[in-house]
Amino acid sequence: MFWILNSLQVPFALSVTLFEAICLCNGKRAIASRGKEVTNWKLYQILLYCSCGIIAGMVGGLLGLGGGFILGPLFLELGVPPQVASATSTFSMAFSSSMSVVEYYLLNRFPVSYASYFVLVATLAALAGQHVVRRIIALLGRASIIIFILALTIFVSAISLGGVGIANMVEKLEKKEYMGFENLCHHY
Repeated sequence: MFWILNSLQVPFALSVTLFEAICLCNGKRAIASRGKEVTNWKLYQILLYCSCGIIAGMVGGLLGLGGGFILGPLFLELGVPPQVASATSTFSMAFSSSMSVVEYYLLNRFPVSYASYFVLVATLAALAGQHVVRRIIALLGRASIIIFILALTIFVSAISLGGVGIANMVEKLEKKEYMGFENLCHHY
């Protein structure tokens, strides 16, 4: 059942990607954040952006990042305004994180009390951060500060993720623990 549910998303994602790629090549689709400007992309652009999206998904899945850290800069490269790029990459991370929650719940590895506390703290931090950023944009009169905040967040997260990973690896090496993959189908 686990593999059937996970594999059902592949044909859906491929069909939507193919439809949108054809529309962007033929000039029938406009990117909403660019206004009413019709987008007429070349084939190499579509292949490059699709490849970047696939790589973002793979890296996000392997590292547990959600892919938004890679999609944010990619959207900025596409010419998407910083507010839209930040919101879209955050939505991407929320979607992949919610899929992880479902997987952990199905594997009976989901501590509900801890997750509830984390949701509360993250929601309050997000509201406070949104308020502070809105004030900074109003004070400076420039929305480009979002790019710097996004870059700083990616940098701090990468350093933190690397530090925690190295610390866990050193601890497991000292204890001579197994560091391979776990069986996904095994129930605890």
